[in-house]
Amino acid sequence: MSVQSGNDPAGSGNEVAIRLDGPVPRTLGLLDQGAFWVNLGVSLLGFAGVLAVLQPSGATQLTVTAAVVATVVGTLIGSAMVGLSAIPGALTGAPAMVLLRGLFGGRLSALPTALNVVQLIGWGTFELVVITQAAQTAFPHTPRWLWVLVAGVVTTLLTLRPLGTLRLLRRVVTVAVALSLAYLAWHLLRQPLPSLGQGSWESFWKGADAAIAVAISWIPVASDYSRHARSPAIAFTAATVGYSIAQIVNFLLGLVALALVAGNGDEVFSPLLAAPLGLVAFLVLTVREVDQSFANVYSTAVSMQNLLPRADRRVLSVCIGTLIVALALALDIDSYSNFLLLIGSVFVPLLGVGVGDAIANRGMSRDLSERAPSRPLMLLAWAVGLIVYQLVNPGGLAGWSDAWIWVQHTIGLSPPSWLSASLLSFVCAGVAAIVFARVEHRVRR
Repeated sequence: MSVQSGNDPAGSGNEVAIRLDGPVPRTLGLLDQGAFWVNLGVSLLGFAGVLAVLQPSGATQLTVTAAVVATVVGTLIGSAMVGLSAIPGALTGAPAMVLLRGLFGGRLSALPTALNVVQLIGWGTFELVVITQAAQTAFPHTPRWLWVLVAGVVTTLLTLRPLGTLRLLRRVVTVAVALSLAYLAWHLLRQPLPSLGQGSWESFWKGADAAIAVAISWIPVASDYSRHARSPAIAFTAATVGYSIAQIVNFLLGLVALALVAGNGDEVFSPLLAAPLGLVAFLVLTVREVDQSFANVYSTAVSMQNLLPRADRRVLSVCIGTLIVALALALDIDSYSNFLLLIGSVFVPLLGVGVGDAIANRGMSRDLSERAPSRPLMLLAWAVGLIVYQLVNPGGLAGWSDAWIWVQHTIGLSPPSWLSASLLSFVCAGVAAIVFARVEHRVRR
């Protein structure tokens, strides 16, 4: 794949080309990229999602102090991983799934691409559901289908001009979100805070893994946006700093809100709406949530272009937007924290493989064409990381987690509470990739 310059085939050099082989505008500076990642780090899901940090699936509850530290540590680690995953896109101008052609080969890159499409459609559906729930919380007598439809239409329209959407986030949305969060923090911290109950530090790393999982869910899409950054340094800094600050603030406010509702995640929005201007601030956050669904739908379309290089991304975006609307009308949010852990177990080791391969093949050019030779050993390295993650932290997803718990018992494995599944799987996948890359070198010689 070659990175072109010039005008967009659709008519504007300031927008993303409609096909994969089109030019790649490098128009996004630090503020553009930073505002994008700040907005992705703030989510209504995060207010309730911090419960997965406080009460890790299948583990003992953390103390409030432990949950705060786990949030900060997990977010910083996850954000650094996102920043690393943004660098290749800025260097090559290629979107995330196309970069996997160099890692796995043209044909084998279809496997992680398919997994990414599935998880992005899931996230996009989640976002429409949470926007609808938030809107109905503010306006309880309105029909659910109306909010799903409105959110889906707005989401799809934003994907048609993605770089324009990112510039809009910087100029308008980020300022409104910052003011809303500051006001809500001021209001919540003035309230007498009851205890969230007893806890311990025993499951600290499981709580941190939950915070990491939220951040690293963006790893397989980071290069879809960093490819338009003016430099790799801008891409890394914006993702690492912007996202980490936003998620930490978001989660800590969610922790305060949970304390005010005695840990009841279903009522976490109530303290926000109780503020004098709470409805206004809450509506700002609800409208801002659309940028999450935008990122998921747009990146789904770009990921699918790895499989269908000549497809029009606008047509793909409309089809995907229609699909998530249909799914959001039919589904409800369930097993959110377990879904996060499963995503983490897939994409943390994938990043480890990418880093390990980059170390082993530093200075070498990558073949990003559709005919890039297959590298099955890199799939094996990815599988090593995935297995390590599941053996350390099987999560709580019915069926899938039960199978890994059975394996744990069969081999007599009892992971210590201080062990992080994310860090260990990242390191193991990276080491395996380095070893297998050297094997590839010897075979070629």
